[in-house]
Amino acid sequence: MELTDGALTLRCLERSDETAWLDVRRRHRAWLAPWEASTPPGRDEPPVTFPQLVRRERRQWKDESGYPFVMVHDGALVGRITVSGIRWGAECGGSLGYWIAQSHAGRGLTTRAVALVSEFAFGRGLHRLEIAVRPENTRSLRVARKLGFRDEGLRPSYLFIDGAWRDHLVFGLTQDEPRTGRYWSEGL
Repeated sequence: MELTDGALTLRCLERSDETAWLDVRRRHRAWLAPWEASTPPGRDEPPVTFPQLVRRERRQWKDESGYPFVMVHDGALVGRITVSGIRWGAECGGSLGYWIAQSHAGRGLTTRAVALVSEFAFGRGLHRLEIAVRPENTRSLRVARKLGFRDEGLRPSYLFIDGAWRDHLVFGLTQDEPRTGRYWSEGL
């Protein structure tokens, strides 16, 4: 699966991405740490190897429990966007999560990626998408608001991040809501 918008490509993680993946994660560890969920103490799980990660993502695609993509800009792996926790049946919804390397932040790439993946997910039959953002993550808040995701309120102690349970603001968008603005209208 591949989605493109100019020099931005969203595609599935491949085994050949291991070096680039590990490198971007290592170089941007400090930048990403305040925003990434982790396992709380006492619930430790063994680390996932890169081949295990690729296999897990292939399973998610196969059973449609998730749509994980890597973000590639001008040929360089620079981030990640995923629709996870897909629930079919009466809900037909999922959660959007994303990160981008500090070197590529502020260029509109994440906003474009969220628009592309949202349209893809709605096209696959999802009715509702949500984005959960820490209130102090102004860049991520801007992404959700630029794309017209509705502010649905605060979820206290929602995810374990950076050593503590953190509050998140939740934003939602349904398939039948209007999508306006340049990120939706530029050929998507």
